Amino acid sequence: MKEKVVLAYSGGLDTSIIVPWLKENYDCEVIAVCADVGQGDDMEAVKKKAIMSGADKIYVEDLKEEFVTEYLYNAIKSGAKYEGKYMLGTSFARPSIAKSLVEIAHKEGAQYICHGCTGKGNDQVRFETGIACFDPYIKIIAPWRIWNIKSREDAIDYAAQKGIEVPVTKEKIYSMDKNLWHLSHEGGDLEDPKNEHKKEMYQMTVHPEDVEDKPEYVEIYFEAGIPKKINGKELSPVELIEECNKIAGRNGVGVIDIVENRLVGMKSRGVYETPGGTLLYEAHDVLESLTIDKQTSHFKQIVALKYSELVYDGLWFTELREALDAFIDVTQKNVTGNVKLKLYKGNILAAGIDTPNALYDEGISSFGASELYDHKDSAGFIKLFSLPYKIKAMVNSKKDEE
Repeated sequence: MKEKVVLAYSGGLDTSIIVPWLKENYDCEVIAVCADVGQGDDMEAVKKKAIMSGADKIYVEDLKEEFVTEYLYNAIKSGAKYEGKYMLGTSFARPSIAKSLVEIAHKEGAQYICHGCTGKGNDQVRFETGIACFDPYIKIIAPWRIWNIKSREDAIDYAAQKGIEVPVTKEKIYSMDKNLWHLSHEGGDLEDPKNEHKKEMYQMTVHPEDVEDKPEYVEIYFEAGIPKKINGKELSPVELIEECNKIAGRNGVGVIDIVENRLVGMKSRGVYETPGGTLLYEAHDVLESLTIDKQTSHFKQIVALKYSELVYDGLWFTELREALDAFIDVTQKNVTGNVKLKLYKGNILAAGIDTPNALYDEGISSFGASELYDHKDSAGFIKLFSLPYKIKAMVNSKKDEE
């Protein structure tokens, strides 16, 4: 009886050639698993391609709603951005996919899980760490770490030899990863930081130069930190992300071009389109500014930094991530209300906040008189606040006189 290999399959360049490669090098059944996290592919065509490439079986797992409710909601509530910029579109999708791969491997009695991640990338760590959290004994096959194919150009040649159509050419060789949250672009001329990226690569976003010259307003309603409505209309989790992508995308919102520090030790350049995510992060941040106290808000920024590192490093299924989520959920209890934003040629401006939990009091914050705040009280406060620094200055003054 042949051993079984579960392959994380997308139908892209790498996984397309892995199917015949596995058949050539292992006496095994190949069970392809395509996780639908909102990449927008024709799943019937993906199924057909997997079988035509030599797969014995193909699963298409619809993970879109789980992706939103179990992962992206956490992203929004945490405010996590890796190195202050990257909204972790690829990183948030990987744990859900890893979990699904293990579930199907167990269902099929497979001894191996195979993925198409390169030996230089972060995803190999994310997948294999996630898999190990559910099954520490299952074996991993990572072709990019063992085969003779050395480049994407070699992979394209191999695909041609096997008669397999792939979605890239040597002229358009960008490595792309798309899901409901984002689209990433890497490789090709992006590998030279001297090159400006080409706006022609955009798929989710209109370049700000090409956006219509007028602003658009959007209102987003949150309950306990979770987005529920767009412009007064309640939408399902997946529909809400899709609608935010459309609104932000047509206004040129959500593209970053960054050089990041990869988990495996090198720097890499990527262009990321995250239109809906950028819109939701900004709306959520604006609402938090009115509903969370200073000390909690400042500490939450520290938590967001650590949270982003955990997600980026593939440490989703860990006690620390769960503990941080517990803290974050407490901070979100009063993050309820409606945020109005003005979008204009790639920019987002706050245009109004309406919440029953506002910690802002116009009577106290205005320059006028208030029963709760007497201007005279500030003099005593300043004396006590500045006392340590006065004492230090006095000591330094005495030293100077000696």
